Amino acid sequence: MKNSLPFLIAGPLLRKTTRTELVFWLVTSEPLTGQFKLTSSTTSDVIFSQEISHCHQLTIGQHCYLTLAQFKGDFPVDTPLSYEFHTQHGALTALYPELLYDDEQQLSFKVSTKADYIIHGSCRNPHHPSKDALVQVDAKVAKQAISTRPDLLMMSGDQIYADHVAGPTLDAIIQTVKLLGLPDEQFDHAPIQSSQELYAHSDCYYARDRILPHDIDEEGLLAKLLPKRSTPIFSSRECENHLVTFSEFFAMYLLVWSPMLWSHININHLREKNFTHAGNTIEAKYQQQWHDEKAAIDDFIQGLPRVQRLLAHIPTYMIFDDHDITDDWNLTIGWEKAAYENPFSKRIIGNGLIAYWLCQGWGNEPSNFNQEFLSLAQQFLQHPGAQYQDDFIQHLYAFERWHYTIESSPKVVVLDTRTRRWRSESKMNKPSGLMDWEALIEFQHELIHQDKVVIVSPAPMFGVKFIETLQRVVTWLGKPLMVDAENWMAHRGSANTLLSIFTHTKTPTNFVILSGDVHYSFAYDIKLRFRRNSPNIYQITCSGFKSSFPEPLLAICDHADRLLYSPRSPLNFFTKRKRLKIKKRDPNIKGARRLVNASAVGELRLNQQGKPERISILTSNGDECDFPPLKEK
Repeated sequence: MKNSLPFLIAGPLLRKTTRTELVFWLVTSEPLTGQFKLTSSTTSDVIFSQEISHCHQLTIGQHCYLTLAQFKGDFPVDTPLSYEFHTQHGALTALYPELLYDDEQQLSFKVSTKADYIIHGSCRNPHHPSKDALVQVDAKVAKQAISTRPDLLMMSGDQIYADHVAGPTLDAIIQTVKLLGLPDEQFDHAPIQSSQELYAHSDCYYARDRILPHDIDEEGLLAKLLPKRSTPIFSSRECENHLVTFSEFFAMYLLVWSPMLWSHININHLREKNFTHAGNTIEAKYQQQWHDEKAAIDDFIQGLPRVQRLLAHIPTYMIFDDHDITDDWNLTIGWEKAAYENPFSKRIIGNGLIAYWLCQGWGNEPSNFNQEFLSLAQQFLQHPGAQYQDDFIQHLYAFERWHYTIESSPKVVVLDTRTRRWRSESKMNKPSGLMDWEALIEFQHELIHQDKVVIVSPAPMFGVKFIETLQRVVTWLGKPLMVDAENWMAHRGSANTLLSIFTHTKTPTNFVILSGDVHYSFAYDIKLRFRRNSPNIYQITCSGFKSSFPEPLLAICDHADRLLYSPRSPLNFFTKRKRLKIKKRDPNIKGARRLVNASAVGELRLNQQGKPERISILTSNGDECDFPPLKEK
């Protein structure tokens, strides 16, 4: 492992961009000082400059400093701009010229007032065997003039997989924690007393499910028939390498968004020790798994310079889904009761939320986080200890402003479908609604008097009905966690309220819903039944950036859905969305599939009325697939 750390650890990520505000996120190995300059790309005139010392900067570790660079002014819109961070070591792009595209002297972007060209997606699993679709987006942007680039990149969930970490990645994370001097952590009421004890534990690799908290499952038909037994609260099928400490969560963000630290890490560390850790030899099956994961991670690392470059040029917005924290996060009230009444699991979830806020949430809408929020964060980071950490986590649990809007044309409304759930009042193991009544009413207020809108819902509002039916059957058997049985139609209250929003006379004429989560892509055109002047609703789903659905299971579900739930099928009248007529677009691929199973990024182009002109995906292999408009009959 090399002794000298790079000055730039991660970033710069271009985050929020408006006429009056620019936000950037970056992490350095020493406090960042110097000046930010914004220039015109056409005249090279300096438009704006400000000392970086005015920005929010938090000390995360001994050699780790996070800067949220928020600049306020009157910025030119819809025109090519360039920016540079002139640091204590020189211009950032002089230090790291690989951040630039071939014809650039400085990093370039535009402050767009529109959202009519959006790239979107979710679910970026570093060790999935497919390639990283974000690399293909970078290749495309490299050929585009600034004025023709996407208006924004929307990441709609699962930016990290905290509950499903590859063995080589976990080893790299632990090395990163040491390398940057990220904070140690103490635990009460847990099998381990500290983060150092966790890293040295014989179950640290491929056996963390033995350390993670458990609960007694007493709900559901199967639980009543079978003998009572302890079950994991974190129910991911791959939770053997679940992240635990705040430092682990934070380190993973650095490793999936930037190549900078990988050259300072020995990714072969476990293999060189003959897969022995803390006197325990890792099982042979996990040694083979490590080799398979290592091949995928090597390929992932190769693409990271391209991803880092992309994120420095395109305004990027994010929202969490389950894997950013843990699988089945807040899926049922029973899960919530088990997770939040256990101090250990409550801390783990809180650690994920702290890292999410630092790396994702803060940059979406800095004004959502007041001085009290920042003071609690600084108190925790400056004085690592259980009390300050738990105080901050408690504040995060009570926080209700993770959602936000982008004031573009059309307006983009990004939903929090994880922390404000409509909990079931009948059964502890019945899936909660994705948003409660109060959150849905706030959502409706954002839509009133808008003629067009883009809604970002991590899970599809209108998904594959056959798959939703399977989830309902498994829920009836008392095992909703087994199949991630969460969808908008799973809870009667939230489903009916949502459908009422779409039927309201004062809501937009054109709705576009962008979603991910499900690990396949599709597009639906939706109308209200029995109404002459129905709004136009488009459900567009792309997932994942680096993930896919098991085959041939998806092919079976696709065929069954086409057969049982066509627009004229009488079975539709037995569903909660019987007021809607859903037509499924046919992608221009071989065969009769409507669900495209490929790692990809979604591309959406809208016309002035907010209707899709082109719905397509760009796959990780560089292929493009369109979902052409339905032919009028």
